[in-house]
Amino acid sequence: MIGPQRNHMARYRALLGLLFYLTYSPILAHAVPMQNDPNGFQSLAWGVALTARPDLEIARAGPHVNEYRLKDRPPSYAGVPVESLHFLSVDEQFARVTIHYQGGDRHKQILAYLEQQFGSLDRVPGQMMRGLNQQYTWRGADTEISVTYHADTERGFVFIDSRTLAPRFNDHITDSAE
Repeated sequence: MIGPQRNHMARYRALLGLLFYLTYSPILAHAVPMQNDPNGFQSLAWGVALTARPDLEIARAGPHVNEYRLKDRPPSYAGVPVESLHFLSVDEQFARVTIHYQGGDRHKQILAYLEQQFGSLDRVPGQMMRGLNQQYTWRGADTEISVTYHADTERGFVFIDSRTLAPRFNDHITDSAE
């Protein structure tokens, strides 16, 4: 009788483990196929040197990665004032834009703009439309746009990346994260 009890317990543990995994593992968000891939940001194409841009100044310099900000005007995106707008280059090639914003109204405006420009988020499995942490992604041939919004703090982040250059940021991260 011990053998059938062990078999029953093993099945019970396997089922319990599967339920635990399905309950607590994150659901992967699927990216929306991007319409109208911009191949850069506004008038800047991926890969250009940002050093010669008169409208940008260095915010943070490094041996491989440099961060730039707008020099003479307050940051905005899609006609919406934002907290910060940074342009990042890796090995002198423009590869990423990071945008930080605050407020639910700004989040709705930015999301509406992105949907209008790059495609609707409707009916995509895995996209989280409401909740404390919302994440959205549009993926094109050359560009990937990711939005993360924390509803509890009303802080949002937009990352606009070159799909070929942005992975090179990881090449310059040391084991000590310096």
